[in-house]
Amino acid sequence: MKISYNRDEDIMLLEVTQDRIDFAEEMGPIVVHFSEAGKPVLLEIMDASEFIAFAAKSTIKARDAELVEINY
Repeated sequence: MKISYNRDEDIMLLEVTQDRIDFAEEMGPIVVHFSEAGKPVLLEIMDASEFIAFAAKSTIKARDAELVEINY
């Protein structure tokens, strides 16, 4: 996995595979890019600093050590 961050645009990119991107779907602040086979290739997190801060606060406040669901 390759992670990069563009400070000027406040976008974080998480490259899951090096497959060729065929299409993308926006899911809230995240754009998921898929291969032709429907496999996630790249995650693009918009307003990344805000999203990560919110996610970090949500997990710190969680009392259950199992699974934390974040509704952003």
